[in-house]
Amino acid sequence: MYLTMHLNQEPFQKIKKGTKTVEMRLCDGKRKYIAVGDIIEFINRSDEKDRFETEVIGVHIYPTFKELFENFSKQELGYSDVENADPKDMEKYYSLEEQIKNCVVGIEIKVKK
Repeated sequence: MYLTMHLNQEPFQKIKKGTKTVEMRLCDGKRKYIAVGDIIEFINRSDEKDRFETEVIGVHIYPTFKELFENFSKQELGYSDVENADPKDMEKYYSLEEQIKNCVVGIEIKVKK
């Protein structure tokens, strides 16, 4: 499967540089069907011409972001060494009710060269 996902500037750059290796999303719609080997094209919301492809190397489903955060390092999730990795950060995108209804997915990726 080939997917496109839009990202804000900061997470876009972190994935592009390889410092963020897990993209976190609600497990709904097309994301329910993501599998290892799929290609995801990330598009920078700030400049839609800025894009790159990644390959899915792991798909990890959890009931909520709390459990997802417990299973990955904060660096893999895109946080710096000095930042506090808090699953509540994801509630600005997905409410706890949405997480419980749909579950969440950690999409492990590597940038295609």
